[in-house]
Amino acid sequence: MVTPRPVPAPIQRRASLATEWILLTSGTTGTPKLVVHTLQSLGGALPTQTLSGRKSIWSTFYDIRRYGGLQIYLRAVLSGSPLVLSSSGEPTPDFLARAAAARVTHISGTPSHWRRALMSGQAAILKPEYVRLSGEVADQSVLDNLRAVYPNARIAHAFASTEAGVAFDVNDGLAGFPAAFVDVPTGEIELKVVDHTLRIRSGRNAARYLGAAPGVLVSDDGYVDTGDMVELADGRYYFRGRVGGVINRRRSQGVSRGGRVGAERRSPGAHVPGPRPAQSHHRRRGGRRRGSGKSGRAGRTGCRQERSARCLPPQPRGTQGTAMLRFVPALEFTPAGKLVRPKRVMCSAPLKVQSGATANQMRTPPAEIAAYNAASRAT
Repeated sequence: MVTPRPVPAPIQRRASLATEWILLTSGTTGTPKLVVHTLQSLGGALPTQTLSGRKSIWSTFYDIRRYGGLQIYLRAVLSGSPLVLSSSGEPTPDFLARAAAARVTHISGTPSHWRRALMSGQAAILKPEYVRLSGEVADQSVLDNLRAVYPNARIAHAFASTEAGVAFDVNDGLAGFPAAFVDVPTGEIELKVVDHTLRIRSGRNAARYLGAAPGVLVSDDGYVDTGDMVELADGRYYFRGRVGGVINRRRSQGVSRGGRVGAERRSPGAHVPGPRPAQSHHRRRGGRRRGSGKSGRAGRTGCRQERSARCLPPQPRGTQGTAMLRFVPALEFTPAGKLVRPKRVMCSAPLKVQSGATANQMRTPPAEIAAYNAASRAT
């Protein structure tokens, strides 16, 4: 009986094999979509070695099956760096302790991830060289708080989306991005602003959507409409929410959810949220709180009213802003690591009829009011 034995032979490998990578969008403002990328669009612009030449240890709050996490995974693989992953459902302090024990030098997450880390009280146990934020708008409050906790780290926030890919990094410690990014294109990334929304054209754009009715991802001129609204002020663009996130749809007087939250976070003394409340109230015997001057429910109500007045400054003349504040025991996150933003139809009452418009034109339809009231009762 003859026993077959393997014969050593040279392995013939292809130089490359074209692959397609199917990712889910975050679904922040609607139903998640399936997006097709290539390996080139995902990793073509990533560094294959660390800039400093020293060994980096990467980590991320992201799930690596999502675009933001996959980017960090590919960074680690292409540069040969160790990677410390977070676990689904793992408490933030436990993950921070593991990352610190592994001596992580580079770490990424969404601004919501970082706010949760800051509020955990354990963020300072990390000693990173590089802190990266992406996936959501990084407001000045979270950037300042991270600078205070990590004074020796390089802190950057990046603009990227599953559809458009990574567009740019901002490294100056300021919210928004310089107008020069739009006016003076560099490299393979081209930006433009059309109807106050940011458009991106680059080799990092996804190829197409998948599905029965996939829709158009890339326009005829090669740009991807991000749906993110921006505003130019003093040579810098600032994000002002998403298209379709408008509460009062009055011509030229709409107030977007993103713009309203941005106003809250830009208000002096407001942290929405930060590592600690803007003003602390310690309970004393008898139900009284130091600093509130009131007791029981009256004290809590007074504190909420004070915070509301501080966070919601008056709107410009002629604009009727609608806002609703909910006090919740914890922050809810999507699987992509972003703050959950429930879609609601808002109704402001009484409605002011502008010149040239009738009351019927300005009034919210009864069906939308009923839907809003039902959503409010559910929460």
